[in-house]
Amino acid sequence: MKDKKSLIIYFSRADENYAVGYIDKGNTEYVAEYVRDLTGADMFKVEPLIPYAKDYDTCIKEAKMRIGNAPIKEEIGDISTYEVIYIMSPIYWGTYAPEVETAIKDLDFTNKIIRVVTTHEGSGLANVVDDVKRICKGANVLDDAIAIKGTEAKNSKTKIESWI
Repeated sequence: MKDKKSLIIYFSRADENYAVGYIDKGNTEYVAEYVRDLTGADMFKVEPLIPYAKDYDTCIKEAKMRIGNAPIKEEIGDISTYEVIYIMSPIYWGTYAPEVETAIKDLDFTNKIIRVVTTHEGSGLANVVDDVKRICKGANVLDDAIAIKGTEAKNSKTKIESWI
């Protein structure tokens, strides 16, 4: 995969995270940066139009209310020149963050290879791979998805390197 033009589409949230406490950079962002460093991929950070609350409990309530309606600051645009797309997100309510679906739902994934990465504290991949397959019509969503515990994200470079 290292020789293919790649794009990382990721959502990551700083502030209070489950089992990690308050952080300056989200767990998924660490992992996305490792993938970028190992593959040379371009990165697109999906950001909510309205930021989440800083505390975890309020954030998860807000995320649940945004399912199916999660506006984002910026659209991704044309992905036609990319061969491999990495979709990365923490687990929110059994799948990717609602903003990820907003970002990817209208893109043309025909003939793209998609690799999935999640960060979590016990949910693993949850339903993310199936949801990506449902949304990314025409893509080859690989079954080699990887789940990284949030508490291990900062130190996951070796694990990501083996996966790449």
